[in-house]
Amino acid sequence: MTTRTTTVRLPLEPALPVELAQELSQRVYFVSDTITGFSLVRSADGITAVDVDVDTETAVDPAGLARRINLMTANDLIGQRITEPKVVWRAAGSGAVTDAFDELVARGGAVEAGEGLIGVGEPVLSLMDHLDSLLRALVVEEFGAREYRYPTLVSADVLRRTGYFESFPQMVMSVSRLHGDIDSYRGFLDALADGGDLQEALSAHSGGFDHCLPPTMCFHTYHQFADGPLPAPSMVVTARGKSFRNESRYRRSLERLWDFTIREIVFLGTPEFVLDARGRLMERAYELVDALGLGGRCEVAGDPFFLNDTTAARAWSQRLLELKYELRLPLDGERDVSVGSFNYHEQFFGRSFGIGGAKGEPVFTGCAGFGLERFAYAFLCRHGLDPAHWPDAVRTAVAP
Repeated sequence: MTTRTTTVRLPLEPALPVELAQELSQRVYFVSDTITGFSLVRSADGITAVDVDVDTETAVDPAGLARRINLMTANDLIGQRITEPKVVWRAAGSGAVTDAFDELVARGGAVEAGEGLIGVGEPVLSLMDHLDSLLRALVVEEFGAREYRYPTLVSADVLRRTGYFESFPQMVMSVSRLHGDIDSYRGFLDALADGGDLQEALSAHSGGFDHCLPPTMCFHTYHQFADGPLPAPSMVVTARGKSFRNESRYRRSLERLWDFTIREIVFLGTPEFVLDARGRLMERAYELVDALGLGGRCEVAGDPFFLNDTTAARAWSQRLLELKYELRLPLDGERDVSVGSFNYHEQFFGRSFGIGGAKGEPVFTGCAGFGLERFAYAFLCRHGLDPAHWPDAVRTAVAP
């Protein structure tokens, strides 16, 4: 059944510079879950309004939506300094790039299982495993990394120590369960037996929001070494696991998933060690992308901080100090996707988790994460689904 929508114009006061269009676009859907689509209204003065689509069957208060979107722009965007993107590496790939998602679905290599949820089959599965094996071998060879496999859930208290709730409340995904007593179980079963609404029944009888789905793997590592001295003057830890982020309506193909697989590498030690290790890993990642014939670029980037009082200042500081880089690979002639990020946290996590260095001071940390679904997807967009057109080494390893 087709959903009918109506368009509501939400004026921005004041207008935003056009250079902030991307920053605005990645936040609009989080303003209200009644928004099903949007477009930016531009003029000589900049971005003057946002036209949002809303379901005609949903009661919508235009003034309320305008208040919310202006609250967000005033908090997150006005005050951000505008800078030209700084690219630190760029390479051309071999051949044309064409979005492979529709063909992947048609061949059964990707299955849309629900909102933000996509299952993958071949050739994505084997490509993910192969690319991960290359990354794992790289970090073990280059850094002697220790590997761990962490649990899926992370304690809400641990997540709070990371500052994630304050920085990215829009992406948090929590885990609950039914109250642990027989009356709660009986009440829940009775509600379902009477044909009651499942969501209402869960809300009425659930509690214990003491765990979350981890948004990234590195938080497990900081928790692992919390409240004590680091076992060695410097360490490199790697892990592969599932990460979860509420992407709202930004979900699209294999670019933005609510759950995805990540290969994480964490550096702990002195600032010199962490920065050197991050730089070496970036260079090795460029070599890998070149060897795969993918092409792309690496640039200074920022995180999508949301609604925190210091959002604008933190976004500017992050870019100014080059605390984050993103490795971006093309998906077609216009779009690209970040398949990896390289981050430097200074002493933030060492301090918040009480991880002590050689002299008892909080350790410095950095991390890098590679999204394996995205990486495999970018490979298929570059080389196609037919292994005959893949680089020899990949074809031999994945489809002999």
